[in-house]
Amino acid sequence: MTQDQAGPASVKSPVSTRRKELLTFLVLAFGIWPIVAVGVVGGYGFLVWMWQIIFGPPGPPGG
Repeated sequence: MTQDQAGPASVKSPVSTRRKELLTFLVLAFGIWPIVAVGVVGGYGFLVWMWQIIFGPPGPPGG
């Protein structure tokens, strides 16, 4: 028969948890999300560029 032992050693202090959450937020806000945003915008620009190479630029057909 096993029982989970929740002693004082396994309890995290609120300061440690808060610091970890703050570090996670900063990494996401200033590290990962800007890279994702640049990748999405760059991918969309590349898609439009390839579309125009294949089907021509928008506008009335030349005559």
